[in-house]
Amino acid sequence: MFDPIVAFFQRVFTAIGRGIGLVVAWLLWPFIAVGNWYRQRSWIIKGPIGIVLLGLIFFYGYFIWQTQAWTNFNEDYVDRYNLAERKVPAGSPMSGPGAPSTGQATTGGASNLAGVAAQPQESTPEALAAVQLPAGTVCQTSAIVDVTADLIDFNVNENAWISSMLLYKLGFFGLDWDDTPWLDNKASFQRGINQAIRRTSVELVDSLGRVRGTSGINNALQSARGNLQFDEETWYFGLNPFGPKTPTPSFYRAAMRDLRSFNASLSKCEAIFDGRSDNLVEFLDRVANDLGNTSAILRERSENHNGGWFDTRADDRFWFAYGQLYGYYGILSAAGADFDNVVAQRGLLPIWTETIKQLRAALRIQPWIISNGEEAGWIMPTHLATMGFYTLRVRSNIVEMRDILAR
Repeated sequence: MFDPIVAFFQRVFTAIGRGIGLVVAWLLWPFIAVGNWYRQRSWIIKGPIGIVLLGLIFFYGYFIWQTQAWTNFNEDYVDRYNLAERKVPAGSPMSGPGAPSTGQATTGGASNLAGVAAQPQESTPEALAAVQLPAGTVCQTSAIVDVTADLIDFNVNENAWISSMLLYKLGFFGLDWDDTPWLDNKASFQRGINQAIRRTSVELVDSLGRVRGTSGINNALQSARGNLQFDEETWYFGLNPFGPKTPTPSFYRAAMRDLRSFNASLSKCEAIFDGRSDNLVEFLDRVANDLGNTSAILRERSENHNGGWFDTRADDRFWFAYGQLYGYYGILSAAGADFDNVVAQRGLLPIWTETIKQLRAALRIQPWIISNGEEAGWIMPTHLATMGFYTLRVRSNIVEMRDILAR
């Protein structure tokens, strides 16, 4: 009685198997044809072609390895800075003849330097330090600058900068890797970190690394900002304009050296870190705006392109936001140390600590496959909405801290 039914399903599965076989044969046919042609050629032809093929295999293997190996990635990288052990704010004397005595309050930055001697401020950081501080005084370096320089080192030295690699620029048979679900997560993550670095470099030049109205822009910070604004995709050669070029990582490495140079000058009290509360207000305002823009990008993708696991751009948005929060986790932790006096005096410590905890909590979200499902869905997760939630939580706390400082 069941023989016709069994025979029917046998025919169905046979047809399906035959169809799959035809598809596989169609996909493999070009490679089989090329292989047959290659075997029939002499070694004079086989040799150069074989070398080219081996070169392609090597370069693609190296490229795939670099996109998948996240060297020294560590969600708790902030711990190695021991920020809690810093005793004075950035730019303040911490040892030598100009250091405050035990128990003396420090107000940090330029205002603390002004209390060392009753000399009028000069128009340059170098003259300011020379007039106000005795020889042999050592000043506290900036944790913000340390973290920013180390994030650049992580992006372009400890790891390959994916966005400017030739094979990343060529794409997948001409299709941009960002439009595929493969090999682009690390590039997006690095660009997210770079966004936080760029924003921080601007604030270091405009406000934190100078006394506004009484000092010039620090040359090292100005150079770092300029190098970090260079585009993210330049290789050794380009078409517009045509000719050889300096690749992107070289500019970022130069910026890293400039930042370390600034901190070296700051430790000798030859530069300025202006740790006033209004500068912290401005810095927090810029960070909040930066995160607000990312939150809007996540929301737009989540609402209008919720294709679940089949949204090939969801992973780009997710890992960019993740990288940005990864960067700000370190930078804001460092800002808490650089502006320790302001945070303590204005009663910001509880909300500052909570903000850092939220940033760290966001870094625990590391799904293997990014899904942009509907928020009310029950089959596919909605990782973009989750990341957007954490981004907004952090931004909300930053806005509250900014408002407290602005009162």
